[in-house]
Amino acid sequence: MTTGLAAAALATALAVPAQAHTGGRPPHWELQETTTDVRFRGLSAVSGNTAWLAGSAGTVLRTTDGGKDWRNVSPPGAQDLQFRDIEAFDARRAVALAIGEGEASRVYRTEDGGATWTESFRNTDPRAFYDCLTFFDLRHGLAMSDPVDGKFRILSTKDGGRSWTVLPNDGMPPALDGEAGFAASGQCLVGSGPRDVWLATGGAARARVLHSADRGLTWTATDTPVPAGDPARGVFALAFRDRAHGIAVGGDYRADQPSPQAAATTGDAGRTWTSAAQPPPAYRSGVSWLPHSRTTAIAVGPTGTDLTTDGGRTWRTVDTGSYDTVDCAPDRSCWAAGEKGRVARLES
Repeated sequence: MTTGLAAAALATALAVPAQAHTGGRPPHWELQETTTDVRFRGLSAVSGNTAWLAGSAGTVLRTTDGGKDWRNVSPPGAQDLQFRDIEAFDARRAVALAIGEGEASRVYRTEDGGATWTESFRNTDPRAFYDCLTFFDLRHGLAMSDPVDGKFRILSTKDGGRSWTVLPNDGMPPALDGEAGFAASGQCLVGSGPRDVWLATGGAARARVLHSADRGLTWTATDTPVPAGDPARGVFALAFRDRAHGIAVGGDYRADQPSPQAAATTGDAGRTWTSAAQPPPAYRSGVSWLPHSRTTAIAVGPTGTDLTTDGGRTWRTVDTGSYDTVDCAPDRSCWAAGEKGRVARLES
């Protein structure tokens, strides 16, 4: 079975008891060799053949043969940076975000598969700390920073990441005391369609999701049922299959702390959120819808992978390996990545 067909069959194959499977192993994560032990929190799945990874120690890897070979295409001189998000358009073009205070937050762009990189943005405000980025299309994209002057800061590009501009904050609601984003999986800022974008928060008394329908100019904020009230708790990742239907996952990233109500869903573009009736059993840092599915999504975290086949209302653990982020490509191929150089592709 090809990788794409394996992903398409995931909902059916894993929704039935294990003893019902005959004639082979059900769809599962197949670990791949990356020859590195860095932690990958940035992942962009282009197809079953092509994927990009971004991680610690300024590391960027790329495969174009389904993971048989991972080529180190890290930007020169970036070894002290922490890459936490990467958005790839194809096998040659990608934009990577390094996170951190002040000048540690940077954006790099490549047009030749990582052979050369251009630093297109370097943060010069010591108060800013960029967490995530997303693209609506080949030209328009946004990046978000933790609050500056009491509001989340939004960075915008109109030329595919070649240049960036800080948007005015007039349309951004005030941040709560202690509120911030989590640079855990590259999914604290996600878009759907040509103009809609959502921002996930935590660390404050309430975990919120902010929504913009005009590419980041104006925003509305909504409370979620995901527990907060501590700098380690909140919504860590979002996924939208269209402009109305979304999933939020998170919890408490500390291994010794429980994470009840670690997932929630919306059917109205984030105006309201409902707790999962049966959430993942622990903190989850990444989530992705299976393309072309209205009901199936995958969530990952340090203690395992969970599957929903009913749009996020109930979740079932299907793997206990450690992953930080997950992404599925339009051809239905799915990838996951995490600590100690762990990378996997969905196989059957």
